[in-house]
Amino acid sequence: MWILFSGLLILSTAGNFACKPAVQTERPNILFIAVDDLRPELGCYGDTVVISPNIDRIAASGIVFNRAYCQSAVCNPSRASLLTGLRPDSIRVWDLRTDFRDHVPDVVTLPQYFKNNGYHTAAIGKIYHNTIPDPASWSEPKLHIAGYPFDPDAVYRDPEIVMALEERKKAITAAGNAQRHIDRLGEWYLKATATECLDVPDEAYFDGAQTELAVKKLDTLAAGDRPFFFAIGYYRPHLPFNAPKKYWDMYDRDVIPLAENDYLPENAPLMAINNLRELRGYTDFKQVKHPSEGKLSEAEVRLLKHGYLASVSYVDAQIGKLLSELERSGILKNTIIVIWGDHGWKLGEHNSWCKMTNYEIDTRAPLIISAPGIPERDVNCDRLVEFVDIYPTLCELSGLTVPEDLQGLSMVPLMNNPHLPWKKAVFSQFLREGIWLAPDGIPYMGYSIRTDRYRYVKWVDWETKLPAAEELYDHSIDPDENSNIAGEPENKELVSEMAAQLAKGWRFALPD
Repeated sequence: MWILFSGLLILSTAGNFACKPAVQTERPNILFIAVDDLRPELGCYGDTVVISPNIDRIAASGIVFNRAYCQSAVCNPSRASLLTGLRPDSIRVWDLRTDFRDHVPDVVTLPQYFKNNGYHTAAIGKIYHNTIPDPASWSEPKLHIAGYPFDPDAVYRDPEIVMALEERKKAITAAGNAQRHIDRLGEWYLKATATECLDVPDEAYFDGAQTELAVKKLDTLAAGDRPFFFAIGYYRPHLPFNAPKKYWDMYDRDVIPLAENDYLPENAPLMAINNLRELRGYTDFKQVKHPSEGKLSEAEVRLLKHGYLASVSYVDAQIGKLLSELERSGILKNTIIVIWGDHGWKLGEHNSWCKMTNYEIDTRAPLIISAPGIPERDVNCDRLVEFVDIYPTLCELSGLTVPEDLQGLSMVPLMNNPHLPWKKAVFSQFLREGIWLAPDGIPYMGYSIRTDRYRYVKWVDWETKLPAAEELYDHSIDPDENSNIAGEPENKELVSEMAAQLAKGWRFALPD
């Protein structure tokens, strides 16, 4: 059984997305950059700790959306929703396992729509979830380090890189009894410790290696006779925090600020907080307790946050290489650049780590768009926007007809005037099931609505569909969502009003 937000459409006509290629004009290229687990804490968001000069440089030529929200704070549902332009209940993707085409086989994805309209679409890295490459989206097979069509061994011919790879292989093997996982670092590796700091070149890790290949691919695409949609997905700063030592050296661990609200939200229901299952997947954090039962030591907290910051700066440096190639090839002025993190991430907030909640810290994520012809530059927009809005936005920016079945709203009017009245609310959801179960062992779905002032969450028993709990947070006095006020008698009418707005669904929230 499954639930639809009221107002969502069941897709019986998803095939209507497909269309014939448009008559070619001078359409812009699109560089589509996904960054796994990236928080909206960058220089362009006003953060003074993280070092992100290259992302900040792109932001200076475009729009930073201060309040952009994912549809689900976990990789697969967030990415599937963004790339189909449809909300999780419409594609029935709520977990890490489901391929969206199992339920909407004929849906036309964002890159697929551009492919159908004359674009050459290509990808490398994590765009959809790890095991869901979606071949229909791309004009050519998705690129990988091994078997790369240009020169599959080019990256590893540098003796320094070969030596670095051997060094890190020895290091992870020495970690002992660890589980084997899919390649994220250029070859099979052991999922060992949660951090790794080796004095190696960027290309010793997957993100650096794939950037070298992406730069070569950009050179080929720039010389082509068609506009391109090139998607590049970075794995860092997802755990493990493996980054070359020079990025660790950018930060002094002893002075890194730590989360001030390292405690559970007051009056929060038991299913609201994640169970830290993701962090426990690493050998040095296997014994981590549920957030309601204990805390990490300060040394552990500082290590993890240091590793996260190093990983962000590492990815920022790779994005700088892409930007340099756009400049070198002379196509920067006609290229739309999109940078997005698939959801937020906790670094000790609410005494928790990783994602997988409906809180602000998890659902709010970075979104930066730089596009030719947009009059507003180097500005931050405070209007509420959602990841389902990216699909129609890129269509309008590129001069393509926006498909009618999409469930988001083009942000182009905001890019022309960031102060326009806009959405009344945005929507997120998270299914706590499987290995992410709450302590009582019952699966729950949490539906969240975020208005300008409030966040309201309704939890339902996923099997019986009966209401289980409610949360309400007032951002005017509690921006970090530290106190659930849903149960206070004076808020009874407000809770009913927020529940009614949630039930109306996303269509009610569109601007008048």
